[in-house]
Amino acid sequence: MFAGFVKQQRHVNGVDISYRIGGSGPGLLLLHGHPQTHVIWHKVAEQLAEHFTVVAADLRGYGDSGKPPASDDSSHYCKREMAGDGVELMQALGFERFNLLAHDRGARVAHRLALDHPQAVLRLILLDIAPTLAMYRQTNEAFARAYWHWFFLIRPAPLPESLIEADPELYLRSVMGSRSAGLKPFTDEALGEYLRCLKLPGTARSICEDYRASAAIDLDHDRADLAAGHHLQVPLLVLWGQDGTVGRCFEPLHEWQQVALDVRGKALPCGHYVAEEAPEQLLGEVLAFLR
Repeated sequence: MFAGFVKQQRHVNGVDISYRIGGSGPGLLLLHGHPQTHVIWHKVAEQLAEHFTVVAADLRGYGDSGKPPASDDSSHYCKREMAGDGVELMQALGFERFNLLAHDRGARVAHRLALDHPQAVLRLILLDIAPTLAMYRQTNEAFARAYWHWFFLIRPAPLPESLIEADPELYLRSVMGSRSAGLKPFTDEALGEYLRCLKLPGTARSICEDYRASAAIDLDHDRADLAAGHHLQVPLLVLWGQDGTVGRCFEPLHEWQQVALDVRGKALPCGHYVAEEAPEQLLGEVLAFLR
């Protein structure tokens, strides 16, 4: 995986961020989702590196990146802080402005990054999410059953982290295997990496803090933007899986049109894990949009 890439680490925004970098040309930051790592991009990274300097980073708390301690308000894992990690990482690598492609949790970080640092983002692509505030406001039974982990992980410590640490593989397979495609899209090597990182000390706590922040301080930030009339200014492409929960329970394009000025999007023939289920289709859409 990641032929031609090198794995490195930088201390930015008070945390060590692990990443792989490869290719040449304009900067392209890739951010992954839960409960995974930067490895989600292994089927598309080499092709993207033919056109861009690709930086595939592990979010704070995930993969081999640093895992700050918990705080009473989960602010160490708010999307504003995580967005700061991405901006400072790209600046440290010489990119004051860059493109951004992100999935799931990483897409929530990317949403915040483009709101807080619009001058840094050239173009933005978000995979299989609707805005966090809209998803919480419109939660129904179908969504709660499919995204049960959203409500499990925000329970007070130490219950959810203790249960994850008791059997990390069961948790990984329960979350990822319960989606529309099961575990078929994931190579043994990728699954092995996801499990290795989930077993690292502090990962379970960090994952819970990420979700606790999304159900608390992140919503405060989102409400403040909504009240102030702040919208995404950068060109935005949203893609979602036609077989996934987001597309079934929400209207992704409509929801993004409420918070972005320049947005387009469509469903792709896959479920939630777009980069691993439909890499060729994703590449076609990404390259057409970024070019």
